[in-house]
This record gives sequence, C-alpha cells and structure tokens, in this order.
Amino acid sequence: MTSDLTAFPRPSLAVDTATFSVAEGALHVVLVTDRHSRLVLPGTFVHERERLTAAVLRSQAQKAGISGREPQQLKVFDDPDRDQRGWVVTVAHLDVVEAEVVRAGIAAGRITLVPAVEAAPGGSISLPYDQPRVVAEALARVRADYADTPDPWRLLPGSFTLRDLQLLHEAILGEELQRDAFRRRMEPLLQPTGEMTDGRRGRPSRLFVHRT
Repeated sequence: MTSDLTAFPRPSLAVDTATFSVAEGALHVVLVTDRHSRLVLPGTFVHERERLTAAVLRSQAQKAGISGREPQQLKVFDDPDRDQRGWVVTVAHLDVVEAEVVRAGIAAGRITLVPAVEAAPGGSISLPYDQPRVVAEALARVRADYADTPDPWRLLPGSFTLRDLQLLHEAILGEELQRDAFRRRMEPLLQPTGEMTDGRRGRPSRLFVHRT
C-alpha cells in the first residue's frame, strides 16, 4: 500500500550561495539587498519540481547578475528554528569567482562586496538567519582547497609568477606566508612556461601555468 506523502509535514526548501572574490588583497563575499533592505547571501526558494542547481543559478542571475557558473553544493542547514518565518531548510552552495565576474554587478549597485571574515560569526556584518554559519563553512572549504593546491578555483590568469600565486594564497588564507617554504611547496605542482616577465616591476620572474 502506497503511503500518502501529504500526511507528513514538510519544510520549505531554499538555496543560498556564498560567492567569494578576491578584492583589495583579501577574500570578499558577495551580498545583495533583500526586500527588507538587509544584506544577505543571494538565495531563493526552490520551485516545485525544480532542481537545486537550477534554483542556485536562477538566484545568482536574478539577484546578483552572475551567470554561467557551476557552484558547488556545500552543506544542508536544517535547524528548524533557523528562519523565524517558518520551517525552512536551505542547501548552501559555494562559488569563487574572478574580480571581473562581479565588477558589473557592483557598478550596477546590485552587489555589495564585504570581507568574508566580517560576514562570518563574530564579524561586523550582521546577516539574517544562520547565514553567518554558511559563510564560515564556505570560507573553511575555500581555505582547505588552497591549503595544498596552487589555484583550484582558477582565479589567476593564463600565466602567472610565484609571487602572484603567493599573494592570492595570502588573500584567501588571511595571513602572510613564508616565501621560500611556499615556493618549495607550490613550484612542483606548476608547469613552467619557459618565459619570464618583462621586469618592469622589478627583476624578471619565471612564469608558470596550471598543470593540466
């Protein structure tokens, strides 16, 4: 005998996306303004029979003006009391984008970039619901991604120097790194191009690309 699923209470299903970008030497998170004039992560309720990925892409495009991305599913936040409006379960997603991806949204006033640590618990930015926890989980994931991998989110251009890479890691990790130790750890993971910079900003430096 088939059970009648309407007999079971069910929560509303939402998605929220923590989208990061490096700006001014630090990792920032993309926020938008909701109808209550609050800064929030881009998110939306999932429509009937809509896939989570489709809902995420819809919210990114409509609320932040970001399209053509493939956000990663991060974690389910299911505290029954997380939303004062009712029982809402959200599936958080994560994306890390180049500066030019968010530049148009900032210029149009659709996006606010704030330092990621300020939107996490204990920061100066007060996000609603449990979105500070979403930011903290996403920040931890990104930092873990960069702990032992040169540039997993491909934020650097086609070719780059080890100095460029170190500055990127320092922005994401939020701390200064010891130059020689960093280079010993990362250089074997890169492919040298055989070319050098032109030296306009100091001594010529070797250029590298990501290993395929």
